[in-house]
Amino acid sequence: MDLLVLNSLKKNFSGQKAVDDVSFSIGEGEIFGLLGPNGAGKTTLLRMITGIFRPDEGDILFRGLPFDAEAHSRHIGYMPEERGLYKKMKIGEQLLFLAQLKGLSKKEAVNNIGIWFDKLGMNTWWNKKVEDLSKGMSQKLQFVATVAHGPSLIILDEPFSGLDPVNANLIKEEIFQLAKNGATIIFSTHRMEQVEEICNHIVLINKGQKMLDGNVHQIKQDFKENIFEIGVNVMAEQLMTALFEVIRFKKDELIIKLVHDTKNNDVLRYFIEKEIDIRYFREILPTLNEIFIRQVENTETARTFLTQNDHHE
Repeated sequence: MDLLVLNSLKKNFSGQKAVDDVSFSIGEGEIFGLLGPNGAGKTTLLRMITGIFRPDEGDILFRGLPFDAEAHSRHIGYMPEERGLYKKMKIGEQLLFLAQLKGLSKKEAVNNIGIWFDKLGMNTWWNKKVEDLSKGMSQKLQFVATVAHGPSLIILDEPFSGLDPVNANLIKEEIFQLAKNGATIIFSTHRMEQVEEICNHIVLINKGQKMLDGNVHQIKQDFKENIFEIGVNVMAEQLMTALFEVIRFKKDELIIKLVHDTKNNDVLRYFIEKEIDIRYFREILPTLNEIFIRQVENTETARTFLTQNDHHE
C-alpha cells in the first residue's frame, strides 16, 4: 500500500519553476531516496509534503486521503537541512516541547526521548544547550527531535551532514531499524553513494523535473553496459577475440565490454578453452552518480537540439 502519492505537483517562485509536474508514490515501510543536485527542487517538494508550502497545481494523498497539514503533521517527522533548534534552550526541555507539540504527553515524551538518548549515547546531554554542541552533536539532536514522537513518515534532508563515520553509521543503522519497524523514510540528498547503501526506491529530479523513478537495483540494471572485471594473469596478445573489447588491461586485472550478443558464459568458456585461470569475474554496474550525470547530459543535449530546431523553424 502507498503511504504517500504525489500527483502532478507544480510550484513556481517569481515565475521560476521550482517543481514542474512531478508525480510519484512511496510505499509503506520503504526507504525512499529523493535525489538531485543542489537547486533541483528537492527541498520545495519536501516542504509541500510537510504542508509548509501549498502546491500551485496537483495534489498529495496521505494514506489515500487528501493531505491535510494540520491533521497529518503529527504523523510526520521532518529533519530539514537548515536546522531550526533554539540555541539557548536546554536540550531536554527543547525535545520535550517539540514532542508534546506532536501530540505526546509529557510522560510519553520523557520515555521516548530517554530511549533515543540511550541508543545514540546522549544520556549526559539533557541539561546542555544547543549552542554548546558541535555540528555533529547538533545533527544527532535534530534526528532525535525528528523521530521521538514515533512518526509513520520520516523525512531526512541531508541527515549525515557534519557526522563523523562512527555516528553516521549509527544513524544509518537506526534508519534501517525504523523502516523494519514499519516507518516510511524519505531520504533527500545530492550524495548518490549514500543512497546506494540505504534506499530501495529512488526518484531523481533535475531543474524541477523528474528524470528517473524506480527500484535502485533495477535502474542500475537498466543502465548497465555489459562491462566486466576479470582477475587473470595473462598477456594482452593472448586476448584476440570478437567476444569482447578490452577497455583496460593491467598485470592481473582485465576490464572488458561484451560486444554483439556475447553472453557471460561465452566469455568464461573462452578463458577456459585457453586454459587461463580466472580468480574472479564480476559485472561492473554504473553508480547512481554516473547514471545521473548521463541523464543530465542527455537532457541538456536534447534541450539544445530542440531549441536550435525551434530557432531554425
